Amino acid sequence: MEKIKIFSLGGLDEMGKNTYVIEINEDIFVFDCGVKYAEGFMYGIDYIIPDYEYLMKNRKKIKGVFITHGHYENMGAAFDLQKYIPEIKFYATHYTKFVLMDLGVKEENIIEIKPNKKLNFDNISIFPMPVSHSVPDAVMYCINTSHGAICYTGDFIIDPLMWKNYDMDLGKIAYVGKQGVLCLLSESVFSEHVGHTSPSHRLANFFGDIINKYEKRIIFSVLPTHLYTIEDIFKGARNSHRKIVIMGKKLQNFIRFATENGYLEYPSDLIGDLTNIEDDNAILLVCDDKANAYGAISKIVNGYDKFITIKEGDAVVFAEPRYDANEKTIVKLENDLAMAGCKIISLPKSKNILHHASQEDLMLMIKLMNPKYYIPVKGEYRYMVNNANLASNLGIPAENIFLKQNGDVIEIIDGNVNRENLEHIKVKDVLIDGKSSDDIGELVIKDREMLSDNGIVLISATLSKKDKVLLVGPEVTTKGFIYVRDSKDIILGMKKISEEVITRNIVNNIVDYNKIKTEIRSELSNYLYEQTESKPMIIAVVQEV
Repeated sequence: MEKIKIFSLGGLDEMGKNTYVIEINEDIFVFDCGVKYAEGFMYGIDYIIPDYEYLMKNRKKIKGVFITHGHYENMGAAFDLQKYIPEIKFYATHYTKFVLMDLGVKEENIIEIKPNKKLNFDNISIFPMPVSHSVPDAVMYCINTSHGAICYTGDFIIDPLMWKNYDMDLGKIAYVGKQGVLCLLSESVFSEHVGHTSPSHRLANFFGDIINKYEKRIIFSVLPTHLYTIEDIFKGARNSHRKIVIMGKKLQNFIRFATENGYLEYPSDLIGDLTNIEDDNAILLVCDDKANAYGAISKIVNGYDKFITIKEGDAVVFAEPRYDANEKTIVKLENDLAMAGCKIISLPKSKNILHHASQEDLMLMIKLMNPKYYIPVKGEYRYMVNNANLASNLGIPAENIFLKQNGDVIEIIDGNVNRENLEHIKVKDVLIDGKSSDDIGELVIKDREMLSDNGIVLISATLSKKDKVLLVGPEVTTKGFIYVRDSKDIILGMKKISEEVITRNIVNNIVDYNKIKTEIRSELSNYLYEQTESKPMIIAVVQEV
């Protein structure tokens, strides 16, 4: 009997955190290992990863993590997963291996694979096939089981003009479809886009028009992993008599690796250096990373970049994706840039930085694969629903199309879905702050939110260890709550309430410190809300000397 479980630890009903698990009998295969950008209200959080508790409990069953391509939403959590499971192996193509190592994944943990070369695991084999995306060496995976293939597309578009390291082997995909596909997991991000994504992703002429139109300095904000976009900027700058200055070691390392390995070609005289930064005809490339969307431009605007200072007349081009969660951030940046006298250039709606499958791309993939079961993955729920509707329109029975949430398990026994199985794997978001892989937790976020909204009040008092009488205080210290000089009556009120609480909880020379702290927080909270309609964080510190 062949028993298969398919579920997601992240990536369903959300943008990012893509991690899909396929369990065949006693073997676990993980596909992608992504992060999600933190939203604006997640104070101090750098990024979000899935909960890996299930993988940690079943670490001996894991055959490997198979990465489709080098984008952070698909592989940005690899370093974190390596911390949880140090022996875990990552399977990746040559370019994706470089991105993994840039994240800090150990080289000995990475097994380099080649497209169209089968990987054998006892009775199971995995076949990576090249697809077209905005990074080179992107692949989709085909897992061969005794009842047909299980295929996961990763991210893709269909464009005959993308070749070499961006080529897509449609013939191989069609061949797999003819052999029989048990289940297809396909991305959903652009499922609402009518037609093919191509040619809206071709941006060389668009960038060329910008470069030729504006006579002043141009700053491009890019993601280092979107190599196809960077190549289009280079193409647009040819014959412009401008110098491109690549800012930051990360971006320099990516472009150097891509050049040395034949992923990127450009005239050597196109590249400038730091001496060209202030030139009116300079093109500056700045980049973000997995933890800070639009962080590079924000740093420049706020005057924290040690090399670049915004000048009136600069043109700033956001050549990176705009995510709904970060819309407020980029709007604020655009306002700040406008106040500094900059020209802001965003992509028109007819153009796409992201290379995701639109409706015609998705339907062609479904037709080529002709799967028995279909699972829309990757994207917000409305995108997944639209993807499911496309599959239904192509004749896949509604009962064979599965719209699931993270943790929902689809069980297939001997080639047929067990519809009575309602198993759910416990999953949650793990919030990462700084270099620690420990979950920050929702309570910490709530505390940070309270501090940002209403500030903090600290009550401190010192008692005599011998006589249990007040020696000092209660003293009141506030941060981010009220302006002390204008609120003397409120400060005196807080001191009075705190002193009364302390005094009544000293009985027979015994002090109940826990009760004092609890009552101070409770009574001051009510008092301050009556006076100010605010609820600051209240901390009480009572000590003996």
